[in-house]
Amino acid sequence: MTMMYTPTIPPPDPNTRTPKFKLPKLSCDAHCHIFGPGAKYPYAPDRSYTPPDAPLEDFRALHAKLGIERAVIVNASVHGTDNTVALEAIAQSNGAYRAVANIDDTITERGLRVLHEGGFRGCRFNFVHHLGGVPDKRVFDRIIAMVTPLGWHIDLHFDAIDLPEYADMLTKLPLSYTIDHMGRVKAAEGLDQLPFRILIGLMQRDEKCWVKICGSERVSSAGPPFIDAVPFARKIVETAPDRVIWGTDWPHPNVKTMPNDGDLVDLIPLFAPEPELQHKILVDNPARLFEFEA
Repeated sequence: MTMMYTPTIPPPDPNTRTPKFKLPKLSCDAHCHIFGPGAKYPYAPDRSYTPPDAPLEDFRALHAKLGIERAVIVNASVHGTDNTVALEAIAQSNGAYRAVANIDDTITERGLRVLHEGGFRGCRFNFVHHLGGVPDKRVFDRIIAMVTPLGWHIDLHFDAIDLPEYADMLTKLPLSYTIDHMGRVKAAEGLDQLPFRILIGLMQRDEKCWVKICGSERVSSAGPPFIDAVPFARKIVETAPDRVIWGTDWPHPNVKTMPNDGDLVDLIPLFAPEPELQHKILVDNPARLFEFEA
């Protein structure tokens, strides 16, 4: 039986414009999603939203238009702990894709091995309230103990306001971690706001801390083209240029304003005007973190 789904969030902008900024060769979109199609990859019954299908062919077309050659698929909460959609996309990518899994502590060592061999290099934990809130600490600790020997990192999705509460816990982790969407800080609250100071402090003192300069449309208080997010990304890049990665966050679930992905690419030279920094963020850093073949 084919499931029919009614989306509860809008689709991505179908008219992606070609960016003015030309991405370096082997640039990686290190935070993006594939949704469905639901008829083939069912959405989880307990999901907090229902996306419009955003299948592999649309994902590829977007990247071809933007000039992106590599990608990291973050398996979204709408697919629950079923990582098949990302596994199958990697298998068809000729080494160009990696992924971040959604798992819980029911996963077996064998199940983890399948994901690892299939190109997964991390798993995600959501601390964001509208997506279900905080993971169970016992489950969190067990999963970390399971994935650390594989050399995985964990991907953390926080509300900015909660960052101060978790900073100490993060520094004690035995593995690298990435923080999504610049910590979801609010641009209107300025560079001196406590959550952003905490984020920068973590980057300065903890070599395990990586930050994704994606989600400008989530950080922005002014709206398109999201220029008010630039000072935050710029400060992150200057703080630890070897531990910053970039992504589109396509197809942009649960955003206030749907961005055009061409606009998002054109923010990159504002985040990092220097070509060598652009190369680090777009090519070298993701290749190191996700173990892309040279």
